[in-house]
Amino acid sequence: MQRAAERDQRDRRDEREQRVKGLHRFLVCAAAVPVMLIATGCSSDSGSDDGAGDGAQTSSSASASASPSPTVQAAVYKSLPQPCKVLSKKTLEDLVPKAKSGKAGSSDDASTRGSCSWSSLDNNGVKGSQFRWLNVSLLRFESDVTRGSGEKLAQEYYETQVQDARSVSGAKNTKSEPVAGVGDEATAVRYDLKKKEGSFKQETVVARVENVVVMLDYNGAGLAGEKTPSADTLNKLAQKAAKEAVAAVTKANGTGSAGTPSSTPSKSASKTPSKSPSADASKAASSSPSKSASKKS
Repeated sequence: MQRAAERDQRDRRDEREQRVKGLHRFLVCAAAVPVMLIATGCSSDSGSDDGAGDGAQTSSSASASASPSPTVQAAVYKSLPQPCKVLSKKTLEDLVPKAKSGKAGSSDDASTRGSCSWSSLDNNGVKGSQFRWLNVSLLRFESDVTRGSGEKLAQEYYETQVQDARSVSGAKNTKSEPVAGVGDEATAVRYDLKKKEGSFKQETVVARVENVVVMLDYNGAGLAGEKTPSADTLNKLAQKAAKEAVAAVTKANGTGSAGTPSSTPSKSASKTPSKSPSADASKAASSSPSKSASKKS
């Protein structure tokens, strides 16, 4: 009996120990669950952050790709008048009285460049002759995103041409002065040029109106003993003609409303003429009319 009681007591003790061990394992597992949940939650939050980062990068990339292309202010004037028609009949009679018609220069694009020249020889036989030569050149610049606005390009070209007129080889008594009331800016340059036919008086007026540059060259000489013309008279006539030519450019463009910016450089406007109008004037001054005058005298 006593041994049976001891075995029964030992069995109950073992049973309690097993229940305690089972409860301990349950508590350990239960404590582990929140840790797992926390770990899972952190993992989930981390995934959300990564997704937000990807979204931000995508948005940034989209914003960068949607940024506008570079633009430049549109050129104001879109066309040029016919060079041989920029001066009135009365003005031509004053400057080149014996000229029958103007000779248009060659141009690969009449909307961006053009020129016209007139020659006049007043042959007075043994009393000598008066020679006059006039040339008007027009150059229009288009706006370009890589080179700048048409007005900026025209201004740069204007300054270059003024400097060229002031530094002609062989010129003497060179003088220059600003001209008021002719376009946005204008400069008149005068000088004397000695040639085999005689002494020439040269007048050059360079003017800019918006994105167009107008250059007027006017020279005269008394040949075969004829008196040399007055530089002041030639200067006054040249400035008058330049003002008229600039007005013709403005009129040809109506109100001067701007168009859309151009992303392609104007082929004709981007290249500088192969020789300056001043050089053309010198060449023309010694051309066939002068030689003919000398022979006739």
